[in-house]
Amino acid sequence: MTAPSRARLKAACDALSVTDPALARAYSALGIPEWRGGEASYAMLARMITHQQISLGAAAAIWARTEVLLGEVTPQAVLAADPDAIRACGQSRPKVGHLVSIAEAVVTGTLSLPRVCAAPLDSARRELLAVRGIGPWTAELFLLYATGAMDAFPTGDVGLMEAHRQLSGAETRMDIKGFTAHAEAWRPYRGVAAHLLWAWFHAVREGRVTV
Repeated sequence: MTAPSRARLKAACDALSVTDPALARAYSALGIPEWRGGEASYAMLARMITHQQISLGAAAAIWARTEVLLGEVTPQAVLAADPDAIRACGQSRPKVGHLVSIAEAVVTGTLSLPRVCAAPLDSARRELLAVRGIGPWTAELFLLYATGAMDAFPTGDVGLMEAHRQLSGAETRMDIKGFTAHAEAWRPYRGVAAHLLWAWFHAVREGRVTV
């Protein structure tokens, strides 16, 4: 993964601070956020699938059991495993289906992660979203973490919406449609805005800042 340079992140944060007072508050309190990233791999996608719609603690426990079962989480390991054994790790039936579908796409070459990482952002999105089991949230997270795409944006991420509510002083969170529309003003740095909001969200949980 090639993360954006500190200079590029600073320029993006400066621009976002002019655009949105909530982001300006996060930037003022926490500075340039650390970019989340990792190796572009099947395991990254599988971990994202595991984390969907459950708490961080539950997801971590399920992922740990999945790693114990499979060893290295690869497409080949998933396809060779008994689906019921993967379910016994805590993965839901639909998630097991998604893990298998994505594994098949990688093994057959329908989904090429090196190709995704080298492609323009819109083309990369299309290739990811063409695979059963990869929705918009997973695709955008993968592009953020694996490619350093500064405008990838996981629409519907509850943590982002809650952080923005806290920073803006609103009583209630925007709905997904409203938040997505609001984030249009952050282009071409929506991914940087996401990192600012995640940084704030975790700082609040850890008691490093107060709402």
